[in-house]
This record gives sequence, C-alpha cells and structure tokens, in this order.
Amino acid sequence: MLSAMLMERDMVVSCRELRMMYGDRVVLDGVDLDIPRGQTVALLGPNGAGKTTTVEILEGFRRPSSGHVEVLGQDPARAPEAWRARVGVVLQSWRDHGTWRVHELLDVIGGYYAPYSTPQIRRPWPTEELLERVGLSEHARQRIDSLSGGQRRRLDVAAGLVGRPELLFLDEPTTGLDPAGRRDVHDLLSDVADLETTVLMTTHDLAEAETVADRLLILAGGTIVADGTPDALRLGLSRSSEVRLRDLSTGEVSVHAEPDPTAYLATVLATRADEVQVVEVRAASLEDVYLDIVQHSDAGKSLTQLEALAPRPTPGAALGATPEETSR
Repeated sequence: MLSAMLMERDMVVSCRELRMMYGDRVVLDGVDLDIPRGQTVALLGPNGAGKTTTVEILEGFRRPSSGHVEVLGQDPARAPEAWRARVGVVLQSWRDHGTWRVHELLDVIGGYYAPYSTPQIRRPWPTEELLERVGLSEHARQRIDSLSGGQRRRLDVAAGLVGRPELLFLDEPTTGLDPAGRRDVHDLLSDVADLETTVLMTTHDLAEAETVADRLLILAGGTIVADGTPDALRLGLSRSSEVRLRDLSTGEVSVHAEPDPTAYLATVLATRADEVQVVEVRAASLEDVYLDIVQHSDAGKSLTQLEALAPRPTPGAALGATPEETSR
C-alpha cells in the first residue's frame, strides 16, 4: 500500500481514458499514460496520430473532450502560474529575437521565473551557469541570428530550462539540423537527463528516439499501441532477422530473412560448416518494428497479434544470447 502511494506521488504525468474529438473526428480514443519522475520518453506516431494534441493537453493549452489528466499533481487546463513555472516547453521552430544577444534572451525569460523561486528550487537558473551547461558560454554576447543551427537549438533548449523545470516538453528537437548539430543536441539531452528532469519529446526520427529515450510510446489510431524500452520493442516484436552468409568457394554473400536465426544457423553450421562463413546476423531495426506496429494498428489488428508472429527463442538457447553467441 505504501509503495503504491509513493509510486503514485512520484508520477509526473498521469492520464486515464483521455479522449479528444474535433466534431465527429476522434483524435484520441482512451489514452492511458503514466510517466515517472526522471524518465526521458519519446512519443512516436504517424502524422495525424494525435501526438501534438496529446502534448498540448499535457501542457495545458488544450482541454480534452473527456478523461482524467494530471501533470505535476494538477489538471494542466486549470493549473495556476506557479505550476507553469515548473514546466518547460521547447517548440519545433522559434526564430524570434534574432537581433538580441544570447545572454539577453535568457536574462529576460529568466526574469519571469524569479517570483516562483523556492528554497528547494532556485529560479531562474543563473544565465552564466546555464550557458556553461548547454555549451554556449563562448557565444553569450553573440547575436542570435548569427548562431549555427546546432547552437540555436541549444539556445532553444536553454530557454526551456531557464526556469529549472521538473518536466520538459521537446517538439522535434533536431529537425533541420546537420549531423554535427544533431549530435550536439543529443549530447545536451543526455545532460538534461542527468539533472533528473523528466522529458517528453515528440520526434519522427526513430534513430534519435533510440539514442536519447529511456522509453518509447507509439501512438496510432488514437491510442497508445506500444510502450517499452527501445530494445524491448525491437527484440520482442521483430518478426525476422537478416543472416548473411559467405560462400567460401565463390566469395558471394547471400542474405536470408529468418524468423529464428539461431535454429537456422545451427542447421547451416551442422550441415555446411566447411562451405560457408557467417558474416553477420542483424536483428530487425526499430524502424522495421515501428512500421509493423503502425500497419497492424491501421489494419485494426492488436499488438497481441503482432507478438504472436514474433519468433520464440529456440529451446536450449541461452537466455539473452545473440544468434552469433549461440552458434559458436
């Protein structure tokens, strides 16, 4: 009983039977969601799945048609300004104040948080310290419109962090950035996780979600159809793996899609050990699994049906062993 109470008290986001309709169109249809403190969560889904609507409801910018929503212990749609001081929002694109200096923008935004400082959480975050944290100290007096894409995105995140939020919403954090800028933002998000800030991000970039997030939520058809760690979803729901073999006599490499690569390799190595060499065994990518989940949802099929199609471990195989390890 006590552990359940403590767990409930430590939930930053809690939704039950969340529904949203625009006229006759159902956008959200019974979303249940709990996010504990300190977790980094990526919300994924095709266009029109309801990601933006979900986030706007959690931010308090939109009222749901029905259901229960609680963020940091309060209903976002009715929460006071003191509650908003505990939440940070980083939009997908924000290009105002280009002629301002970097430190000026953070000084001004930070000033709005000063009345909500508490003995436990001092607000705002001092500008010099924050710029150091996000790697922009050398650019403090630089005009905002002269920053690179990655630097500008770091400033966007800094603006979201200046109030020392307990919960940070991030919308498509690396859209339009080159690889160097993307890496900068990913490194920064790892630092944010170290601050024990809870992060809810939306992204279409599955590689980014797999790199940054502790947990993935896939929204399709107005409901959350999958929820788990990147590895759990990828390994638990993948239907086949690629096995690459090299013919020792010709050097040619053949590719085989196998639902149970362990059993396949055991057979190959028992019968053709002198003829072929195992080049690579590659599990399904997160993108493959994501597309399977969304397609099943669009077809009205449940995740249980997809799980039934996923391969089961070969009897006798070591728990957690990779196909390569089992075949050796």
